[in-house]
Amino acid sequence: MNIDNAVLIAQEFDGGGAAAAGGAIAMVMMVIYLAVIVLTIIGMWKAFEKAGKPGWAAIVPIYNVWVLTEISGRDVIWFILCLVPCINIVAIILICIDVAAKFGKGGGFGIGLAFLGFIFWPMLGFGDARYRG
Repeated sequence: MNIDNAVLIAQEFDGGGAAAAGGAIAMVMMVIYLAVIVLTIIGMWKAFEKAGKPGWAAIVPIYNVWVLTEISGRDVIWFILCLVPCINIVAIILICIDVAAKFGKGGGFGIGLAFLGFIFWPMLGFGDARYRG
């Protein structure tokens, strides 16, 4: 085998195809991620409107937690707990359970709001649930 053949073989296996496949996978993942975010925001927007709050509050990062706290009927301390690392996980779960209860749904639905929001927020926003605050 001479040097020219070795260079040709190395050029054939430069990994260009793998890089293109990796880029395509990254694009698909980004589209799925954006779809999940959009579904969650649209569902929260409609649920906020059902509760008599401004729908645009769903897209404002800290303010949407404040509105959720108001919808759930919890005190201001729960909003502050949502800002504390590690404690915020438990606080958000309990707030989501209370939000579900205000819409006539059970605790399992509230846990779904917390962990699978892209499914449960549109169900709450576009479903027949009514706010009972």
